[in-house]
Amino acid sequence: MINKYNNLSLRRRVRIFLFALCLALLAASCGSNKLLAPVTITTSDSSGQLQTLSLNGPIPTSTNPFFQVLGTNQRTCNSCHQLDQGWSVSATAVQARFDVDGGLDPIFNSVDGTNCPTNDVSTVTARTAATTLLRQKGLIRIARPIPANAEFVLTAVDDPYNCSVNGLSLYRRPLPSTNLRFNSEIMWDGRETTGTFPFFDLRSQATNATLGHAQAATPPTDEQLDQIVQFETSLFTAQSFDNAAGPLNALNAQGGPQALSSQDFFIGINDPTVSGAMGTSFNPEVFGIYKTWTDLSGTPPDQFTAARQAIARGEALFNTRTMIISGVAGLNDDLNQPVIMGTCTTCHDAPNAGSISSQRLLNIGVGDTQFRTADMPLYTLTCNDQSIHQVSDPGLAMSTGKCKDIGKFKTTVLRGLAARAPYFHDGSAKTLSDVVSFYRTRFHMTLTLQERSDLVAFMNSL
Repeated sequence: MINKYNNLSLRRRVRIFLFALCLALLAASCGSNKLLAPVTITTSDSSGQLQTLSLNGPIPTSTNPFFQVLGTNQRTCNSCHQLDQGWSVSATAVQARFDVDGGLDPIFNSVDGTNCPTNDVSTVTARTAATTLLRQKGLIRIARPIPANAEFVLTAVDDPYNCSVNGLSLYRRPLPSTNLRFNSEIMWDGRETTGTFPFFDLRSQATNATLGHAQAATPPTDEQLDQIVQFETSLFTAQSFDNAAGPLNALNAQGGPQALSSQDFFIGINDPTVSGAMGTSFNPEVFGIYKTWTDLSGTPPDQFTAARQAIARGEALFNTRTMIISGVAGLNDDLNQPVIMGTCTTCHDAPNAGSISSQRLLNIGVGDTQFRTADMPLYTLTCNDQSIHQVSDPGLAMSTGKCKDIGKFKTTVLRGLAARAPYFHDGSAKTLSDVVSFYRTRFHMTLTLQERSDLVAFMNSL
């Protein structure tokens, strides 16, 4: 890919170094006076088993503010970030919580757990109708006003919920509060990527979540924020066992959170648009977790062999199968390349994590008219240049007010996927097969039926 950006500046290199130093000092000084021995917790999901590695001892469910009620509606951070669901929430598990008490669990609080905060929630029947997006897609409502002096105006609304309370109603999946080392942006629309260092962004995110989602009267204290951030940054989560392939670290494979916790990462580590950043160059072979399973001819076959080979084939497809990348705001336009023959790793470029290693948000078209479903709003935005954009969520543009940022979102870490369906920011892909179908349609990714199955098997193993 043609390089259209300069290498990382000295200022950014210093920033990265100081961020790493800051996290190290935080881990050594915040909360407890000493670090505890790492602990691994295993839970089950539809594909097998998920593991979370806590680098600072057992999960502190009774002592850390992450698990405590800090607001007025009985919610905690843990309400929307659960261990067995990859530290997000799955729609299936949310439905199960509804079934327990008819929707009285704090996650269904009207502040953002219903389709609109004005919905009737007085009966089970009413709560059932009011919580369809949270129960079926795991979506939390975010209310954001169009910024003052924006380069666009709202010219039409098609909203099945008639909900415009405190701004546009935007419906988004809770992001995982694990594997945070591999994030280059905080929040789907990057709106918390503001402090002097990313460390401060996590404090801001925790503060705003407590004041908003938990409806706290006062922000968390500095000590509480330190404890929350220390806990979150100690977590690494990945699939560790596959129902068909068995242990995902067998035969020198690198599945599971232990290997992930040792994975290098910094902003720009493998950015295809910044050739030579920090002394590196882009390597499209982003994932190498299951490379040792590519050829198992020297290993006696067993009940796991075929599934392991399928996962290895899927990993190779993720790294190498080309598709036509066009019309992606934040990529094609920024690089002045109308068409890029790229692979999944063109955007999911962080080694063995699958997030994006640059501070770049993209509009791949998930919320555009072509892929919008009837249960989501459709907002028509007319820009100053008279261009018209129809999206279910303007994304980054709700922060910047810029027309070019309409529909842009972050590229998330891909580890622990099997436990946290559905996918994309709007939960529009119910399964990983649906994710593959989206890329086949949107980017003309050519795959045989076997290759689709292999690619899904690989993503389930992450």
